[in-house]
Amino acid sequence: MMDKAMRKIVFIDENKCDGCGLCIPSCVEGALQIVDGKARLVKDVYCDGLGNCLGECPQDAIAIIEREAEPFDEEAVEEYLKSTTGKSVLKEEIVCAGCAAVAEQFVKPEDRRVVNKKESDYPGNCSEAELSHWPVQLHLVSPEARFLQDHDLLIAADCVPFAYADFHRRFLAGRSLVIGCPKLDDVDAYHQKLVEIFKRNKLKSITLVHMEVGCCFGISRLVRSALEKSGAVIPLEEIIVGVDGKIKE
Repeated sequence: MMDKAMRKIVFIDENKCDGCGLCIPSCVEGALQIVDGKARLVKDVYCDGLGNCLGECPQDAIAIIEREAEPFDEEAVEEYLKSTTGKSVLKEEIVCAGCAAVAEQFVKPEDRRVVNKKESDYPGNCSEAELSHWPVQLHLVSPEARFLQDHDLLIAADCVPFAYADFHRRFLAGRSLVIGCPKLDDVDAYHQKLVEIFKRNKLKSITLVHMEVGCCFGISRLVRSALEKSGAVIPLEEIIVGVDGKIKE
């Protein structure tokens, strides 16, 4: 272990931090990550103390302080970045470099309409977008996002909105949305994230929509396993969409 010395380093006030993740892309060394819904310093050796992340925090939760810490290590940073390239940092959040994709925002007002689940109640063509919040990609959604608490949750496989023409009115209206692909994405990270989402939020219901293709049933196993591990009791409805765009019985 390297000797510690007094130096400048990042400090995060967890009482102020809301886990929005805007600071993550600003740290080119990858020293910050979202853990348990809060921004945290991965290791002292990864932080250069320059404070590039300061201006990105809307809650003013980040500061540069002086304290005893191990010195900044460029070689350690290089090895760390190599190990996390293309992966979610410690399987918690994907670092979306140079964008605000992880910033929670509401697309529409909170007055959500009552969901009617009968197919016959959705005649005609879809004419209005029903997305009420952002982000929707499961890796980017904080388990403590406001749009999850006391809401109906829709979990959709990535291909469903392209296969099912009336996705917005039939499934999305009145629900909060997260999406993912069980074949191409990090399912271990998904499982961990879903367990936390189910634990921390009083979800009214879960609607799971996926395709009829074999690989897509992985998201069904994933959701059911996470729900069991979380210990939460939440009504779950599973809907399967065929490659022909029709709902399968």
